[in-house]
Amino acid sequence: MTLEAFADTIVPGVKRSPEDRAIAGAADDDGAVVAGAVELLETPAAGVVDGLDSLTVMLNGHATDYAAEHGLELDDDVPPFVALSYEHRIALVARLVAPGHPEKDGWVALALFSNMAFDTGAHLHTLDAMAQGHPGLRSMKFAQPDADGLWRFPAYSYGRPLARRHPGTTPSGNPA
Repeated sequence: MTLEAFADTIVPGVKRSPEDRAIAGAADDDGAVVAGAVELLETPAAGVVDGLDSLTVMLNGHATDYAAEHGLELDDDVPPFVALSYEHRIALVARLVAPGHPEKDGWVALALFSNMAFDTGAHLHTLDAMAQGHPGLRSMKFAQPDADGLWRFPAYSYGRPLARRHPGTTPSGNPA
């Protein structure tokens, strides 16, 4: 729940249900959590799995300290970071990723993975992400593949060829 709340602070989303506490509901569309931020963080290839428990404990410790510093009473029904309002989550994360913070690298890594999950669905095969309606790919209007599952761009992405074909190029597209 704490990692979801962190990811939601980076790329906010709409609550999954009225009872959802991890997602603050600061956006009208799905954000990093629904895009799979925690799944990406828990993927061994991400290289952060071993540190997630420690980061979670540290984040909740920072949230407790932040709440005391600001005179906030936290709800004991959820982890301390989750109990913070969205505005206070933003303020705390801004402090944690600021230049000079001794733990900055860990928090920046979590933020990058939250963005990566939303922007690319890096933990999923692209065809699967597209079939599932991945929220980040959907929001950026990522092109659907052709019927055979391959992407082709016959109209060029900039609406024109990027360069004239070299006169020595073979019919198969290889340079002469």
